[in-house]
Amino acid sequence: MLYAQLDALRMQRRKVKAAMMAEARRDPAWAALTSVPFLGPVRVAQILAIARTPWRFRSKRGIWAYSGLAVVTASSAEYTIVDGRPVRRRRAPITRGLNRNHNATLEGVFKGAATAAAAGRGPLHDLYLAMTEGGMRAELARLTLARKIAAVSLRLWKTGERYDPTKLTMQAR
Repeated sequence: MLYAQLDALRMQRRKVKAAMMAEARRDPAWAALTSVPFLGPVRVAQILAIARTPWRFRSKRGIWAYSGLAVVTASSAEYTIVDGRPVRRRRAPITRGLNRNHNATLEGVFKGAATAAAAGRGPLHDLYLAMTEGGMRAELARLTLARKIAAVSLRLWKTGERYDPTKLTMQAR
């Protein structure tokens, strides 16, 4: 009985994917977002369906947080008492990883694109190689690449421009 259900779902999958693509193509941002390397039609449709509008994010940091790509820092005992007065300590806050309150689908979209870019060819792959050859660990380089793809996508979505690899900077943030 479960195999019969699976077969029925496999048949519907093609129809649903076609309907999703047709709906996403109607969005004016479709052309700009599909121009980003490693953001295929399914990933772009997911971005458009989940984020809906780029104007909900003031900056790239907003889309990073919404996508689960924002780094969380925490500190305790930030102040100490010296001569009866509170004085701020000089030590930097401790990094606690990525934020947990995020949209998992959007995180998968950007991390999947970054993984594909790290394995593929092109300017994004060159950026990944430059980071790893510079001493950055591979998983942090992929995270940085995912953040770069999210930031570029947001900018292109807001401006309506197409992706131009000559404008890609080596700056990670």
